[in-house]
Amino acid sequence: MISIANAPWEVGFLSHLRPTSSPTSEYLARSRLEKMWDIVVVGSMMMDLVSTVERLPKVGETIHGISFEHNYGGKGANQCVAAASLGATTAMVGLVGEDSYGKKYLRHLRELEIGEGSTSGIDLEQVFQTSKAMTGIASIWVDGQGNNSIIITAGANSDLKVSDLKGADHLLKKAKMIVCQLEIPIETTLEVLRRAKEYGCRSIFNPAPAVKDLPAEFLSYSDILCANETEAELLCGFPVDTDDACQRALAFLLERGPNTAIITLGERGAVFATKDSPKTQFVTVDQVKVVDTTGAGDAFVGALAHFLVADPEGEGKLREAVRKACKYASLTVQFPGSQKSFPAIENMMADFFD
Repeated sequence: MISIANAPWEVGFLSHLRPTSSPTSEYLARSRLEKMWDIVVVGSMMMDLVSTVERLPKVGETIHGISFEHNYGGKGANQCVAAASLGATTAMVGLVGEDSYGKKYLRHLRELEIGEGSTSGIDLEQVFQTSKAMTGIASIWVDGQGNNSIIITAGANSDLKVSDLKGADHLLKKAKMIVCQLEIPIETTLEVLRRAKEYGCRSIFNPAPAVKDLPAEFLSYSDILCANETEAELLCGFPVDTDDACQRALAFLLERGPNTAIITLGERGAVFATKDSPKTQFVTVDQVKVVDTTGAGDAFVGALAHFLVADPEGEGKLREAVRKACKYASLTVQFPGSQKSFPAIENMMADFFD
């Protein structure tokens, strides 16, 4: 694998910096010792191949598309970009291929404008390229109502092994929050959660894409579990489609390990509960005109991580973090794409989260 840390740009903590001269090993060593990251995301990076259609096709049917474009996605990178866009200092741990998509993706992240004068950014030191697999691909269909169907081919994401975490240990030990999902090998995600617990770091586990019969250790190692209704149903073994079912699901999940359980409900907002305060709390969201829901769940997770790190104490702070994450996600669905629909904090109304 090739580390992009050796390429001719400053590794670093301001992702909007343009390529410059190579950093010295002394600079990197000093940065590693002194730097503490708000959020470290270990997860997937995907090129999104997006077709816009009037309606989704039936089985065996061929239909005309309205438009097609390449976007940058993958749950891990989406969540990282969302958190950075809101002002968090973030680091990404991931793997792409040495193909044209992988090169484009790295260039995109290096050149990403988080915001003029921003002190946030994405550290790419532990993002690697591999010649053994293609960059992950997500084939996405988006209909006229903003609904989508997605098929992912994990590619290089499937090669992110537990052994690859060795170089990222300094990131995990110094993170205020660690975020992970299930678009990389489950044993790698489980090891990340285990280390977070060992290092005393808060973690958010987003069990997506949904996996049936997920090992129980995932819940026992998770600090904060954040699932949508479909994912919660697979974890719990019963439909999560009513308020009563949400309450049952939260109780079920909390009994199995996490300190906090959150279920996102799309346009209806979210529900959550904690071990210390097990009564279910509902958070609603204003209705908006939906253009594209792709990446909305990732926007929620990234925003949640940011707001919990920015203001971490107390149950009231958790409710505020969930409320603000709902608002941020509802903003992103009004625009097409995933990462490109995530606005930077500098470009938002000052009172948007009030």
